[in-house]
Amino acid sequence: MLAGEPAEFGVVLIESGREAAGPEAQRRFGHGTVAQITELGETDGMMAVLARGDRRIEVVEWLDDDPHPAAVVRELPELEWDPALAPMRDQAELVVRRTIARASEFVELPWDADVGLSDDPVASAWQLAGIAPLTPLDQVKLLGSRTLRELLTGLIELTHDAGEVLTAAWTAGDDLDTELAGLATTGDSGPAVDPGEAEGADDTDDTEENRP
Repeated sequence: MLAGEPAEFGVVLIESGREAAGPEAQRRFGHGTVAQITELGETDGMMAVLARGDRRIEVVEWLDDDPHPAAVVRELPELEWDPALAPMRDQAELVVRRTIARASEFVELPWDADVGLSDDPVASAWQLAGIAPLTPLDQVKLLGSRTLRELLTGLIELTHDAGEVLTAAWTAGDDLDTELAGLATTGDSGPAVDPGEAEGADDTDDTEENRP
């Protein structure tokens, strides 16, 4: 374990180009996360690092690589919980859990459909984004969400689309759509999001604690 102040570094995905190609041949995303190093070790002569994702950052300016990528960044504010979003958060959990359950019949996934979530609604929303069977590019879109509504809306849409790709044998009228239709009619916080019509969001990181 590391003593003293947390050792941190930023994690930003490469949008295009190769990692070893250098900054001139790369295009990097404009936001990412801070990773805190929790353990250091050595495996087969190589340094092993265990890190945990912490807070979100936005790149203000890229600096010269010397020798590693460096940037001026600012922290993105934490998303705020609104009790009116409870039906949408429940809908997102239903979509993610059902998609994992169905997709696991076709592909091997790192998370079980019944994995536990935090009691904190904002933390659980990020965890759902972390365990959903999405691509890294989809998770980057969710990572950039400016509001919790934007995160949940994008999560529902992207997970629904990913499920259709992973399990092309599904039909449009299966019981998942029936359950979602029933859930969408509950609550008094305004119209719920239909997973086929939800608007996309801008980006998670996949972290040890399922928070992008």
